Amino acid sequence: MACLRTLFVLGAMFVMSLTGASAQSASPEVLQDLASSGKLRAAINFGNSVLAQRGPDGQPMGITSDLSRELAKRLGVPVEFVTYDAAGKVFDDVANDKWDIGFVAIEPVRASVIEFSAPYVIIEGTYMVRKDSALKAIGDVDKDGIRIAVGLKSAYDLYLTRTIKHATLVRASMGGGRAMIDLFLKDNLEVAAGVRQPLEDYAKEHPDMRVMDGAFQEIKQAMGVPKGKTAGAKYVAAFIEEMKASGFVADALKRSNQKAKVAPPAGG
Repeated sequence: MACLRTLFVLGAMFVMSLTGASAQSASPEVLQDLASSGKLRAAINFGNSVLAQRGPDGQPMGITSDLSRELAKRLGVPVEFVTYDAAGKVFDDVANDKWDIGFVAIEPVRASVIEFSAPYVIIEGTYMVRKDSALKAIGDVDKDGIRIAVGLKSAYDLYLTRTIKHATLVRASMGGGRAMIDLFLKDNLEVAAGVRQPLEDYAKEHPDMRVMDGAFQEIKQAMGVPKGKTAGAKYVAAFIEEMKASGFVADALKRSNQKAKVAPPAGG
Protein backbone atom coordinates (compact mmCIF):
# COMPACT_ATOMS: atom_id res chain seq x y z
CA MET A 1 0.00 0.00 0.00
CA ALA A 2 2.85 2.39 0.88
CA CYS A 3 4.49 1.61 -2.45
CA LEU A 4 1.23 2.35 -4.27
CA ARG A 5 0.85 5.67 -2.46
CA THR A 6 4.43 6.60 -3.43
CA LEU A 7 3.70 5.85 -7.09
CA PHE A 8 0.52 7.94 -6.86
CA VAL A 9 2.44 10.93 -5.44
CA LEU A 10 5.16 10.61 -8.08
CA GLY A 11 2.46 10.53 -10.74
CA ALA A 12 0.92 13.73 -9.37
CA MET A 13 4.33 15.43 -9.35
CA PHE A 14 4.82 14.41 -12.98
CA VAL A 15 1.45 15.90 -13.99
CA MET A 16 2.33 19.12 -12.16
CA SER A 17 5.55 19.34 -14.12
CA LEU A 18 3.65 18.88 -17.37
CA THR A 19 1.10 21.56 -16.55
CA GLY A 20 3.76 23.97 -15.35
CA ALA A 21 1.70 24.54 -12.18
CA SER A 22 2.37 24.06 -8.51
CA ALA A 23 -0.44 23.65 -6.03
CA GLN A 24 1.79 25.21 -3.38
CA SER A 25 2.07 28.72 -4.80
CA ALA A 26 -0.22 30.98 -6.76
CA SER A 27 1.01 33.52 -9.28
CA PRO A 28 -0.78 36.83 -9.87
CA GLU A 29 -2.21 35.30 -13.05
CA VAL A 30 -3.66 32.38 -11.07
CA LEU A 31 -5.18 34.71 -8.50
CA GLN A 32 -6.69 36.82 -11.27
CA ASP A 33 -8.27 33.73 -12.83
CA LEU A 34 -9.51 32.11 -9.62
CA ALA A 35 -10.11 34.97 -7.19
CA SER A 36 -10.39 38.24 -9.07
CA SER A 37 -12.99 39.46 -6.57
CA GLY A 38 -10.67 38.79 -3.63
CA LYS A 39 -12.43 35.53 -2.79
CA LEU A 40 -12.85 32.08 -4.32
CA ARG A 41 -16.45 31.65 -5.46
CA ALA A 42 -17.14 27.91 -5.46
CA ALA A 43 -20.24 26.48 -7.16
CA ILE A 44 -21.66 23.67 -5.02
CA ASN A 45 -24.32 21.32 -6.39
CA PHE A 46 -26.61 19.98 -3.66
CA GLY A 47 -28.36 17.91 -6.33
CA ASN A 48 -25.64 15.25 -6.08
CA SER A 49 -25.57 13.96 -2.51
CA VAL A 50 -22.32 12.08 -3.08
CA LEU A 51 -20.53 15.39 -3.59
CA ALA A 52 -22.34 17.83 -1.32
CA GLN A 53 -24.64 17.78 1.69
CA ARG A 54 -26.22 20.52 3.78
CA GLY A 55 -24.81 20.89 7.28
CA PRO A 56 -26.95 21.66 10.36
CA ASP A 57 -26.46 25.37 9.65
CA GLY A 58 -27.34 24.96 5.97
CA GLN A 59 -23.74 25.42 4.88
CA PRO A 60 -22.20 22.95 2.39
CA MET A 61 -20.50 19.84 3.66
CA GLY A 62 -18.82 17.04 1.74
CA ILE A 63 -15.96 16.54 -0.65
CA THR A 64 -16.63 19.54 -2.91
CA SER A 65 -16.80 22.01 -0.03
CA ASP A 66 -13.68 20.44 1.51
CA LEU A 67 -11.79 20.83 -1.77
CA SER A 68 -13.02 24.42 -2.10
CA ARG A 69 -11.86 25.36 1.39
CA GLU A 70 -8.46 23.75 0.81
CA LEU A 71 -7.99 25.53 -2.52
CA ALA A 72 -8.98 28.87 -0.99
CA LYS A 73 -6.44 28.29 1.77
CA ARG A 74 -3.73 27.67 -0.85
CA LEU A 75 -4.70 30.87 -2.64
CA GLY A 76 -4.81 32.86 0.60
CA VAL A 77 -8.37 34.08 0.07
CA PRO A 78 -11.74 33.37 1.71
CA VAL A 79 -14.19 30.99 0.06
CA GLU A 80 -17.74 31.95 -0.90
CA PHE A 81 -20.16 29.14 -1.69
CA VAL A 82 -22.59 29.65 -4.57
CA THR A 83 -25.15 26.87 -4.19
CA TYR A 84 -27.30 25.11 -6.77
CA ASP A 85 -29.79 22.25 -6.79
CA ALA A 86 -28.67 20.78 -10.13
CA ALA A 87 -25.47 20.46 -12.16
CA GLY A 88 -27.25 21.82 -15.22
CA LYS A 89 -27.80 25.11 -13.41
CA VAL A 90 -24.10 25.32 -12.55
CA PHE A 91 -23.37 24.86 -16.25
CA ASP A 92 -25.96 27.46 -17.26
CA ASP A 93 -24.29 30.05 -15.02
CA VAL A 94 -20.80 29.65 -16.46
CA ALA A 95 -21.33 32.63 -18.78
CA ASN A 96 -22.80 34.81 -16.04
CA ASP A 97 -19.62 35.20 -13.96
CA LYS A 98 -21.30 33.71 -10.88
CA TRP A 99 -18.53 31.30 -9.90
CA ASP A 100 -14.77 30.82 -10.20
CA ILE A 101 -14.62 27.03 -9.74
CA GLY A 102 -17.33 24.45 -10.26
CA PHE A 103 -17.78 20.75 -9.60
CA VAL A 104 -19.56 18.96 -12.44
CA ALA A 105 -19.03 15.81 -14.46
CA ILE A 106 -16.89 15.94 -17.58
CA GLU A 107 -19.11 16.02 -20.67
CA PRO A 108 -18.41 17.14 -24.27
CA VAL A 109 -21.21 19.73 -24.18
CA ARG A 110 -19.81 21.25 -21.00
CA ALA A 111 -16.19 21.10 -22.19
CA SER A 112 -16.99 23.71 -24.82
CA VAL A 113 -17.20 26.37 -22.09
CA ILE A 114 -15.50 24.77 -19.06
CA GLU A 115 -11.84 23.83 -18.67
CA PHE A 116 -11.82 20.62 -16.62
CA SER A 117 -9.23 19.07 -14.36
CA ALA A 118 -8.82 15.32 -14.53
CA PRO A 119 -11.56 13.63 -12.48
CA TYR A 120 -11.17 13.37 -8.72
CA VAL A 121 -13.91 10.76 -8.18
CA ILE A 122 -15.81 8.39 -10.44
CA ILE A 123 -19.42 7.45 -9.73
CA GLU A 124 -21.84 5.21 -11.59
CA GLY A 125 -24.91 6.09 -13.58
CA THR A 126 -27.43 3.27 -13.40
CA TYR A 127 -31.13 2.42 -13.53
CA MET A 128 -33.88 1.81 -10.98
CA VAL A 129 -37.02 -0.13 -11.87
CA ARG A 130 -39.94 -1.66 -9.99
CA LYS A 131 -39.06 -4.96 -8.39
CA ASP A 132 -41.38 -6.94 -10.67
CA SER A 133 -40.17 -5.21 -13.86
CA ALA A 134 -39.30 -7.43 -16.79
CA LEU A 135 -36.18 -5.27 -17.29
CA LYS A 136 -33.38 -7.14 -15.54
CA ALA A 137 -30.11 -5.79 -16.93
CA ILE A 138 -28.70 -2.51 -18.26
CA GLY A 139 -28.88 -3.78 -21.83
CA ASP A 140 -32.61 -4.47 -21.53
CA VAL A 141 -33.56 -0.81 -21.16
CA ASP A 142 -32.95 0.67 -24.61
CA LYS A 143 -36.09 -0.67 -26.27
CA ASP A 144 -39.07 0.87 -28.02
CA GLY A 145 -41.83 1.77 -25.57
CA ILE A 146 -39.52 2.16 -22.56
CA ARG A 147 -39.59 5.59 -20.90
CA ILE A 148 -36.62 6.69 -18.78
CA ALA A 149 -36.89 9.48 -16.20
CA VAL A 150 -33.76 11.67 -16.11
CA GLY A 151 -32.73 14.89 -14.41
CA LEU A 152 -32.67 17.78 -16.87
CA LYS A 153 -29.12 18.56 -18.14
CA SER A 154 -27.56 16.12 -15.67
CA ALA A 155 -24.43 14.25 -16.76
CA TYR A 156 -26.43 11.09 -17.32
CA ASP A 157 -29.10 13.03 -19.30
CA LEU A 158 -26.37 14.33 -21.63
CA TYR A 159 -24.83 10.87 -21.94
CA LEU A 160 -28.10 9.04 -22.57
CA THR A 161 -29.16 11.70 -25.08
CA ARG A 162 -26.11 10.69 -27.12
CA THR A 163 -26.40 6.93 -26.68
CA ILE A 164 -30.04 5.85 -26.30
CA LYS A 165 -31.45 4.71 -29.67
CA HIS A 166 -34.91 3.28 -28.96
CA ALA A 167 -36.16 4.18 -25.48
CA THR A 168 -37.58 7.64 -24.72
CA LEU A 169 -36.01 10.06 -22.25
CA VAL A 170 -38.47 11.99 -20.09
CA ARG A 171 -36.81 14.94 -18.37
CA ALA A 172 -37.67 16.27 -14.93
CA SER A 173 -37.93 20.06 -14.92
CA MET A 174 -35.32 20.14 -12.14
CA GLY A 175 -32.13 18.23 -12.76
CA GLY A 176 -30.96 17.51 -9.24
CA GLY A 177 -31.86 15.59 -6.12
CA ARG A 178 -34.62 13.02 -6.52
CA ALA A 179 -36.53 14.93 -9.21
CA MET A 180 -36.19 12.04 -11.65
CA ILE A 181 -37.55 9.61 -9.04
CA ASP A 182 -40.54 11.86 -8.42
CA LEU A 183 -41.18 12.01 -12.18
CA PHE A 184 -40.77 8.22 -12.50
CA LEU A 185 -43.42 7.71 -9.82
CA LYS A 186 -45.82 10.47 -10.90
CA ASP A 187 -45.95 9.45 -14.57
CA ASN A 188 -45.63 5.71 -13.89
CA LEU A 189 -42.55 5.46 -16.10
CA GLU A 190 -40.67 2.22 -16.64
CA VAL A 191 -37.17 3.33 -15.55
CA ALA A 192 -35.47 6.01 -13.47
CA ALA A 193 -31.86 6.86 -14.38
CA GLY A 194 -29.46 8.46 -11.96
CA VAL A 195 -26.40 8.28 -9.75
CA ARG A 196 -26.22 4.88 -8.08
CA GLN A 197 -25.98 5.98 -4.45
CA PRO A 198 -29.20 8.08 -4.26
CA LEU A 199 -31.10 5.40 -6.20
CA GLU A 200 -29.89 2.72 -3.81
CA ASP A 201 -30.80 4.87 -0.80
CA TYR A 202 -34.34 5.22 -2.16
CA ALA A 203 -34.65 1.50 -2.95
CA LYS A 204 -33.59 0.56 0.60
CA GLU A 205 -36.58 2.47 1.93
CA HIS A 206 -38.93 1.20 -0.79
CA PRO A 207 -38.62 -2.59 -1.19
CA ASP A 208 -40.89 -2.50 -4.24
CA MET A 209 -37.98 -0.92 -6.15
CA ARG A 210 -34.81 -2.49 -7.54
CA VAL A 211 -31.51 -0.91 -8.66
CA MET A 212 -29.81 -2.76 -11.49
CA ASP A 213 -26.36 -4.26 -11.23
CA GLY A 214 -23.74 -2.64 -13.41
CA ALA A 215 -23.77 0.83 -14.91
CA PHE A 216 -24.59 2.50 -18.20
CA GLN A 217 -21.97 5.21 -17.53
CA GLU A 218 -18.92 6.03 -15.45
CA ILE A 219 -19.54 9.63 -14.37
CA LYS A 220 -16.21 11.41 -14.05
CA GLN A 221 -16.53 14.24 -11.55
CA ALA A 222 -14.01 17.05 -11.99
CA MET A 223 -13.23 20.57 -10.91
CA GLY A 224 -13.63 23.13 -13.65
CA VAL A 225 -13.05 26.80 -14.40
CA PRO A 226 -14.60 28.92 -17.15
CA LYS A 227 -12.89 28.50 -20.51
CA GLY A 228 -10.06 30.92 -21.19
CA LYS A 229 -8.69 31.01 -17.64
CA THR A 230 -5.56 29.15 -18.62
CA ALA A 231 -3.39 29.88 -15.58
CA GLY A 232 -6.22 29.02 -13.22
CA ALA A 233 -6.97 25.80 -15.09
CA LYS A 234 -3.36 24.62 -14.85
CA TYR A 235 -3.24 25.39 -11.14
CA VAL A 236 -6.51 23.54 -10.52
CA ALA A 237 -5.28 20.53 -12.53
CA ALA A 238 -2.16 20.27 -10.35
CA PHE A 239 -4.19 20.84 -7.18
CA ILE A 240 -6.57 17.98 -7.95
CA GLU A 241 -3.69 15.59 -8.67
CA GLU A 242 -2.13 16.46 -5.32
CA MET A 243 -5.45 16.03 -3.50
CA LYS A 244 -5.88 12.54 -4.95
CA ALA A 245 -2.29 11.51 -4.32
CA SER A 246 -2.17 12.76 -0.73
CA GLY A 247 -5.32 10.89 0.32
CA PHE A 248 -7.29 14.12 0.80
CA VAL A 249 -10.05 13.00 -1.61
CA ALA A 250 -10.41 9.59 0.00
CA ASP A 251 -10.49 11.11 3.48
CA ALA A 252 -13.11 13.69 2.45
CA LEU A 253 -15.35 10.91 1.16
CA LYS A 254 -15.00 9.04 4.44
CA ARG A 255 -15.78 12.15 6.50
CA SER A 256 -19.03 12.64 4.59
CA ASN A 257 -19.91 8.91 4.71
CA GLN A 258 -19.97 8.64 0.92
CA LYS A 259 -18.81 5.73 -1.18
CA ALA A 260 -17.21 6.58 -4.49
CA LYS A 261 -14.10 5.55 -6.41
CA VAL A 262 -11.14 7.90 -6.16
CA ALA A 263 -10.10 8.60 -9.74
CA PRO A 264 -6.65 7.44 -10.89
CA PRO A 265 -3.86 9.93 -11.64
CA ALA A 266 -4.30 11.96 -14.80
CA GLY A 267 -3.29 9.86 -17.77
CA GLY A 268 -3.37 6.74 -15.63
